[in-house]
Amino acid sequence: MPNYKMLIEYDGGRFAGWQIQPNIRTVQGDLEEAIFVATRERVRLHCAGRTDRGVHAMEQVANFKTVQPIEPDKLRAAVNGITQSDIVVHEIAPAADTFHARFDAKARQYIYFISLAPLAIGRQYAYYCKFPLQIEAMKKAAEHLYGEHHFEAFSQKVPGERHYLSRVELIEWQVEDTRLSFRIRANRFLHHMVRLLVGTLIQVGREKITPDEFKTILEARTRDHPGFKAPAHGLFLEKIFY
Repeated sequence: MPNYKMLIEYDGGRFAGWQIQPNIRTVQGDLEEAIFVATRERVRLHCAGRTDRGVHAMEQVANFKTVQPIEPDKLRAAVNGITQSDIVVHEIAPAADTFHARFDAKARQYIYFISLAPLAIGRQYAYYCKFPLQIEAMKKAAEHLYGEHHFEAFSQKVPGERHYLSRVELIEWQVEDTRLSFRIRANRFLHHMVRLLVGTLIQVGREKITPDEFKTILEARTRDHPGFKAPAHGLFLEKIFY
């Protein structure tokens, strides 16, 4: 069966996440239905990183197999004409028979935006923190995340999770005017991991937690700490590495 790779961008604000669910709008559901309308063939999409309700993607990667060969550019144009404007397929291309968007991915990269001042335009893409933040303390705390760690303290447990190990490869901070961004790359991410990390780092910035206490929380491997889960709308899946 021919295998195809897709590059997808979406605004997650009106979706209940990536994964298909009955009687509710999801990214996977909209795309699979659009492909069916265009080809009259039911396919199953496999993505590199399943985003939660309200989380956006700048570059999601998915793959699917068809019974009959397709013309990728024609299908891309057809899918973009069928889906609503909050999903855009940027590319469909033939892939190796063995390619799997999730299992072949070496790393995923997310970016979280924090607004340091109230916004009217763009407020749906950044979390507004109304408290002053000590950004240098946040940076110091985040340095403890590099390398391989157990992330029970920064994940929501889900049935069937085999382990909580993740290897963090990159952390970057950037301040542009009144917007702070936190970028993180790792081989895998646990459920709500980035949002829990950001919420706890905000508590460091508010001086509710010290950088050393942040390290202790990571090592303690328990959710019993004063961090919180940052809202979904500030989070973007930015890039997948193969």
